[in-house]
Amino acid sequence: MADIEREPTVICDDAHITYKIVGAIGANQTSPLSAFKRLVTKTNSANVREVHAVKGVSFVAYKGEAIGLIGSNGSGKSTLLRAVAGLLPVSKGAIYAAGQPSLLGVNAALMNDLPGERNVELGCLAMGMSPADVKQKKDEIIAFSGINERGDFASLPMRTYSSGMQARLRFSIAAAKKHDVLLIDEALGTGDAKFRRRSEERVRELREEAGTVFLVSHSEQSIRDTCERVIWLESGLIRGDGPTEEILQQYEAYMQK
Repeated sequence: MADIEREPTVICDDAHITYKIVGAIGANQTSPLSAFKRLVTKTNSANVREVHAVKGVSFVAYKGEAIGLIGSNGSGKSTLLRAVAGLLPVSKGAIYAAGQPSLLGVNAALMNDLPGERNVELGCLAMGMSPADVKQKKDEIIAFSGINERGDFASLPMRTYSSGMQARLRFSIAAAKKHDVLLIDEALGTGDAKFRRRSEERVRELREEAGTVFLVSHSEQSIRDTCERVIWLESGLIRGDGPTEEILQQYEAYMQK
């Protein structure tokens, strides 16, 4: 009965995702004649390679879940997140999502020449928050990110920030709003232990607010501390989907072979 009452937020139904990589074009391929031949014959350049990144992935995510996505480099984790967010098309099958999934760092697109505090305002407005809510939460967001702990960085342009500071600010902006589906790619691996504890606690709060959180991370400890379910992708295929500790143990044994 409990499973029947659970509300799905993301459904992946035999989803396949492919994309093309364009390599360097040789001198013999750049001539007008070569280009005309490719146009007439409808063939691609020999330097265009198609990558089948996700191969028939199926799963259902529910409200209140925090799901870790694990797998070796190039396994398709980030590609799958971008597809769930609607940023990559599905070449076969389908992905259905409740509302508009928010991919951390995309919905709150930060501008390098603007101060951090102005980016907080614009990022929150871009997520649909009212000006009154932005005014109320701006200082809290900046404090949560920790960018002012070593000086007044909030008043400085984003281009002066380290990559870690930028990632912390992106997470802080995204986590200031309730989301039906929040997709996080590695952001919890940035910063010191104190920020990681704060961010992991915020993920738990988002789950309690009936949202669904997906977390891609190479930190197994972050996955253990944050997620009760793990989906293991390898070479674009699901190798495991279940309780965190069970799937992590399978993954660790696989990586030690």
